[in-house]
Amino acid sequence: MGAFKLALRCPQKVHDIVVDPEPNWSFESLSSELHSLEKKLHDSCSVPVPFTKVQSREFWNRKGVKRSPMAFVMSLSNEETELSESEREEDHDLSMVTAKRFNCDDLYMSDSDSSDYELAFDAQSYLMDEVGLVESALFERSHEHHLQVQEDIRNQLSAIETELMTEQEKSASAFARIEKYREARKELERKLDTHYQRKIAEALDNHLTAIQRDHELKSQIEERRIRSDAAHEEAKRKERAFHEERLRQERARAEAEAKLRFEEAKMAAVEAERRAAKEAAEKEATEASKRIDAVASQQEAAKPQLNADSSNMNLQPQGSGSNRTKKSQTTGDVVRAAQTALTLEQGRLLKLKELEEANRTLIMTSNMDFSNHERHISRLIRQIRGIKENVRVKASELVKILKNPSCPQSISVAAFAKKVVSHCESPDNAVFACGHVIVLVTSQVPQAMDLLLAEFHRACIYTVPKHIVYSKSAFESKEAYYKDIGHREDGGKLESVKDYLKRLESYMKLYGALVQTEVQGVPNIHGPKEGWAWLARFLNVLPANMYTAVALNAFLQTAGFVLFRKYKSQFTKMLHIILNDFLNALREREDSELNPIILEIQSYIEDNKFLQEPEGRSLQGQLLSSVMVPESEPSRGYYY
Repeated sequence: MGAFKLALRCPQKVHDIVVDPEPNWSFESLSSELHSLEKKLHDSCSVPVPFTKVQSREFWNRKGVKRSPMAFVMSLSNEETELSESEREEDHDLSMVTAKRFNCDDLYMSDSDSSDYELAFDAQSYLMDEVGLVESALFERSHEHHLQVQEDIRNQLSAIETELMTEQEKSASAFARIEKYREARKELERKLDTHYQRKIAEALDNHLTAIQRDHELKSQIEERRIRSDAAHEEAKRKERAFHEERLRQERARAEAEAKLRFEEAKMAAVEAERRAAKEAAEKEATEASKRIDAVASQQEAAKPQLNADSSNMNLQPQGSGSNRTKKSQTTGDVVRAAQTALTLEQGRLLKLKELEEANRTLIMTSNMDFSNHERHISRLIRQIRGIKENVRVKASELVKILKNPSCPQSISVAAFAKKVVSHCESPDNAVFACGHVIVLVTSQVPQAMDLLLAEFHRACIYTVPKHIVYSKSAFESKEAYYKDIGHREDGGKLESVKDYLKRLESYMKLYGALVQTEVQGVPNIHGPKEGWAWLARFLNVLPANMYTAVALNAFLQTAGFVLFRKYKSQFTKMLHIILNDFLNALREREDSELNPIILEIQSYIEDNKFLQEPEGRSLQGQLLSSVMVPESEPSRGYYY
């Protein structure tokens, strides 16, 4: 491809701003225009112009090398490049001119003012040195236009930046307002949701309250109806009983009158017979003297026979006494207990039996429902804890119930004794606190102690103390023996020995806690003196076996500390008897199941554990979450 001429073009626009006022001029047109301007200036000027053009202008580059006034020619070989058809069409549209005097090497624009000044100074000095006045004016005009364009561009950029920053601030402010509005909406929705939920909860609560009130009203109506029916039935029953009693009394009266008439008639007949016999005797009196000798001889003959009959009659009572003695001896072999202990047990059980019969009669004849009092007593006993204030409050409330005139005291006392003993089996039973409550209550209601002890004897025979020995002649079977000593029967099946021993231990621990309780200013009706008597009777009469060993160990664990503090060396002698006699008797049985209880009792005595206060004996001053503060002075009058 041949060489071709490439016209040098100045940029028509810089950042969309027109630089050349007439962008369609060619270089030759511009040059001719400059020549005409110079000529006019020369002709019009009367003063010689110092810068008169005598030859064509020469152009120098910045390095001082002379440039040709002709247009430069760029040659491109076929190997270096090949123009496409579209590029050829674009080049064809360009104005192909010969570059003569117009030079546009670079359009350098800088933000710094110093660079603009330097360029302007260099260009002006060059024009003043080598070009004419017209070219200098033109260049100055072009340079001023260039500076104006730069200034306009800077102003537009500054305006654009200011506007951009303003828009950014507006956007940030709008985003902030949007975010604030969104947060406000979320808070409003949350409040509305909370309010709505509260309204729903209130409505639900009101609905449930209305339902509960309706159920309570219905239950009260039903309860009144049931009570009314029961009262009606009770009135009918009483009326029938009254009629039956009246009929019975009338029949008894009629029978008594008939019997009286019969007795009177019988007495009259006897009296008539007596008078007749008397008259007959008087008639025969005269004949009696005649037969005296004969009657005397008959009486002498009848004496040996009478003596034989008398001897036969005396033999039968002697045999009966022998049988009774044998039965008494058999009972003594089966039941092992001191006679004083048996007497006390029988008296207490008799009182309890009479009280229960009286309560049954009272309940049958009364229209009142005493079950609420019994439930209240049971709830108070279950709430007993090893805290001073708790013990004081529960004891005070129980005393109020027992002395409440709205409920007969016999029913309240019986319920108190029964619930206390049954609470022994509870795993959370605080035996020492319960012992304090018992002492405080019985000090105000003394008759409750005998009933409580009777319930103890009924639940556990070793609180007497008493033991029943198995004998085939005395019991029909082993089951009968187990029932007699206190095993429970559930669903036709007796409880195991392990369960029975567990209950036995709980009863004996509460009994031991009761006898060792000492409260200053409050008497204990069944205190340490009774505990000492129990231990003496136990060691004197009861044999050594699994049941008695468990009972003795439980009693020592709770009451041993106070008994030693009260009786000192005498109690130590008791412990030596247990160690030497009772434990040896257990070992002689050669039963491996006895080894744990033997070791426990032996450890209690040899390690002097009776010198240590049992855990829970001292009531706590208050209930704390992490620290329990025991009472340093257990025997302090803080109840009343």
